[in-house]
Amino acid sequence: MSDLNRAIPRRAVLAGLAATPFLGAGALGQAAWPKAGTIRMVIPFPPAGATDVIGRIVAERLGAVWGNQIVVENKGGAGGNIGTDQAAKAAPDGNTMLVVSVGMATNPYLYKSLPYDPVKDFEPVSLMAMVPNIMVIPPNHPAKSVAEFIAMAKAKPGTMSFGSSGIGTSVHLSGELFQKLTGTKMIHVPYKGTAEAKNDLIAGRLDCIFDNITAALPQARAGTVKALGITTAKRSQLAPELAPINDTVPGFDVSSWFALFVPAKTPPAIVARMNADVKAVLAEAEVASKLGKLGGEIVGSSQQELAAFLKSESEKWGALIKEIGVTAG
Repeated sequence: MSDLNRAIPRRAVLAGLAATPFLGAGALGQAAWPKAGTIRMVIPFPPAGATDVIGRIVAERLGAVWGNQIVVENKGGAGGNIGTDQAAKAAPDGNTMLVVSVGMATNPYLYKSLPYDPVKDFEPVSLMAMVPNIMVIPPNHPAKSVAEFIAMAKAKPGTMSFGSSGIGTSVHLSGELFQKLTGTKMIHVPYKGTAEAKNDLIAGRLDCIFDNITAALPQARAGTVKALGITTAKRSQLAPELAPINDTVPGFDVSSWFALFVPAKTPPAIVARMNADVKAVLAEAEVASKLGKLGGEIVGSSQQELAAFLKSESEKWGALIKEIGVTAG
């Protein structure tokens, strides 16, 4: 069973969706939201990555529901800290949202100091989706399986490399966990986003990326990159042809996750409205289809469930980060 299933039972999620109270005209009138004008959705990574793609799918439908244009702002850099800090300092009026991934849980352990506090400076809205990663290598790489790749890495310790979308992302930590469990040693090369890393991978300047299935699967099927395995303990229905890395490396089980937060002190009525509408949008057949094609497993959690999940992820990855001694600054 995955960490998500342990932290947020599916029945509880569905029950929470069904039991979400309807906010009447009085409550919404008091909140005076959504106001006319644009609402910002901050994505703390460059365009084309999984966080960006998933955020834009949700933003499109929420904008239609709210009758407001939602402007997606990509603020990449520093492992997501630049954009996250900007969102933390935004006015708590419901006009700024933040879509984040695992960095929200890991960055406190990776950086000596952060300009924001993931818990105190934000209100959780909803855990939207879980997405597996895929281990991809250059199309002309000689390895034909995870086992062959491990053998090559062990034969040349410290010479092979893996890229990531930044220190502390699931793409990075997948590689660190892989090294720990296989006894291999590779050079980690962080980028501002996976799109940049992928360019170097395709060109043969990197040996491996544990990329989000959202971007990697279409490229693997097109032959642009070569996929060796999926990072979840079980096969994905979207990519049944990919065997879990866990089959070769017991204990290897990693998923990316994508959640919505707003600045702390955003009025409770607005946060509750956002939570209800996000869950409703995620339950729509069209949105579910789009996310499903990207490899996303829809969650649609409550605010409380997201807070508990963030805590569990912080504890899980914090332990690994301390053990391997990795830092980002």
